[in-house]
Amino acid sequence: MKPYNSFQHMGVRILLAALLLLPVFVGTTGIALAEATQPGAVYTSTNRPDGNRVLVFARGTDGSLAPAGSYATGGNGTGSGLGSQGSVIVSADHSLLFAVNAGSDSISSFRIRPGQILELVDTIPSGGSTPISLTFYNGLLYVLNAGMPNNITGFKVSPHGTLTPLSNSTRPLSADSADPAQVSFNKTGDIVIVTEKGTNQIDTYTVGKDGRLTGPFVHPSAGPVPFGFALDNQNTVLVSDAGAGGGASSYRVTDDGALSPVSPNVVTGQAAACWVGITNNGQYGYVVNTGTGNITGLAIGPDGSVSQLDPDGVTGITGGNPSEIALSIDSQFLYVLVNANRSIAPFAIAADGSLDPFAPVATPGSLAGLAGY
Repeated sequence: MKPYNSFQHMGVRILLAALLLLPVFVGTTGIALAEATQPGAVYTSTNRPDGNRVLVFARGTDGSLAPAGSYATGGNGTGSGLGSQGSVIVSADHSLLFAVNAGSDSISSFRIRPGQILELVDTIPSGGSTPISLTFYNGLLYVLNAGMPNNITGFKVSPHGTLTPLSNSTRPLSADSADPAQVSFNKTGDIVIVTEKGTNQIDTYTVGKDGRLTGPFVHPSAGPVPFGFALDNQNTVLVSDAGAGGGASSYRVTDDGALSPVSPNVVTGQAAACWVGITNNGQYGYVVNTGTGNITGLAIGPDGSVSQLDPDGVTGITGGNPSEIALSIDSQFLYVLVNANRSIAPFAIAADGSLDPFAPVATPGSLAGLAGY
């Protein structure tokens, strides 16, 4: 028998421990990588007056899109542009999808099944007329109704997507006819924001423990014709200014609904700045310019200030008259709906915020809304 070697025995134990830990480490890393590059989907709606449908485009890990189904909402569209952002949205855990039916004054909810299959759960009245935008947070859904009189109305949402009207939740905007564009919760779900194109104002509401809102608290827009907007995790609100000159404004919103301009009316020189997206890390924002067929990229500072990525205001070119924007869940890809070209234009987002276009995917006719993960 060989003599016992304590140093050799200790080395064996260390090696065994390392081997036992190795699969855990590799497995965890593998999961993280899989989540960072997982495929997802992009959704839009046909908005047809003879029956609205949600179209699904499966997203590959390389950002490419492929048609993956068409699903009836149980309601009707208008057949024309909605002039809004957020008419189709997906829950943060990408298990539920919601869509407006502006032609039949209703909203629909779907469960997102494996394989990008949609299951219609509910279609119910929107609590007003001409619903154009939706926002969802932690089982609470609010819809923006653009018909007379304008309002926002709340709904409770079950984990399976069943919709139940929230009694006494309807709140007015600043005026009965404000030509609104978008409704959205902030990132923590305690503030709701609405942009009004017709009045040049932005409304905020505080969210009570019962889900009902207090407000509106009305704020003048820092730029002309506030349209679409997006928020980062610091509650910076980046709003497109669709009026003359084109551009965007940034604000900070507080827990009591106060809205303070940080970078007012950053003029990009592009036309009809309308739809907005922000990367998950909050470093970059993108404004879709309908009038000039392009995208303006903006750097967002820690204090909420914004500056153009490109001196001429052109970070990406879509052509046509682009409308609607969606980002992948990992913020690696950006998608823009271009109805004039009957396509969705995809871009890869580089580390410096620049955009690299690749092959667009064909779409059938004029569509409304764009959401993705």
